[in-house]
Amino acid sequence: MAGQGNSLRAIFFALGANFAIFVAKSVAAAITGSGAMLAEAVHSLADCGNQGLLLLGIHQAKKPPSPDYPLGYGKAVYFWSFLVALMLFSVGGMFSLYEGIHKLSTGEPLKSPWIAIGVLVFGIIVEGISMRACMIEVNKARGGRSLWQWFRQSRQAELVVIFGEDLAALLGLVFALFAVGLSMLTGNPIWDAIGTLAIGVLLIVVAVFISIEVKAMLIGQSVDSDTRKEMLEYLEQRSEIAQVYNLLTLQLGNDVMVSVKARMREDTSANGMIKQINTVEREFRSHFSAVRFSFFEPDNSDHEEENPQ
Repeated sequence: MAGQGNSLRAIFFALGANFAIFVAKSVAAAITGSGAMLAEAVHSLADCGNQGLLLLGIHQAKKPPSPDYPLGYGKAVYFWSFLVALMLFSVGGMFSLYEGIHKLSTGEPLKSPWIAIGVLVFGIIVEGISMRACMIEVNKARGGRSLWQWFRQSRQAELVVIFGEDLAALLGLVFALFAVGLSMLTGNPIWDAIGTLAIGVLLIVVAVFISIEVKAMLIGQSVDSDTRKEMLEYLEQRSEIAQVYNLLTLQLGNDVMVSVKARMREDTSANGMIKQINTVEREFRSHFSAVRFSFFEPDNSDHEEENPQ
């Protein structure tokens, strides 16, 4: 079964890193006039707000079920994660493209480029620490899967977002460092504009990939395939169950809903069957701790009876 990374730890690391970098970049952008630096400052500020939205989503997801939301609020984290992806696209990516195009048209030279380079190196170090903290949690969750497989199969929206943000931030800083460095060495500010455009494209691409993954969770995905396979094998090995006809799962944030249709192994009284089902459900939830809601339907066929004509 896929593990769970500590999303809160990764979010707080990213929040601290982005705030420190935002302050440093803002000062450097004001001194140097670097478009790439300004784009990176806006990106870091947007990331700080994004992490706040993720924390809000995690908090709301913990609210208990209510009559209007009988399966709880777990999917709230998907909504806020999707909103973060939209902000990464608009505030980060589109603004960077705008700033890059503006720089291409004006061709303003850089001022005090060494300050910009120093801040970018500082940012790379700090963002690298945040990325390392994120990767520790990602590695807990992905098991033996590749990073790409984990990204496509993960049901932890907030961890997917933090991973994407940290990766984009680290690569964006590298792009900005090369852009400022080339502008300083050649005396041609066009490299700064090109770096700004590259950062914008990077953020948009990352935001689109994050949006695709979070959209699937928001619509209503099952648990990942490995977990479903493990659940099915567990049920089929139970002595009380003769055959599992159907297993439906729904990921609700960090919680899971499970619906089982199965034929019991022994014919028994109604009370006896109820006792068997309760035992299976209790031990199933104990084995799969993420399961919060379970529904068990005993049957002797996989087909619904047709209504008599």
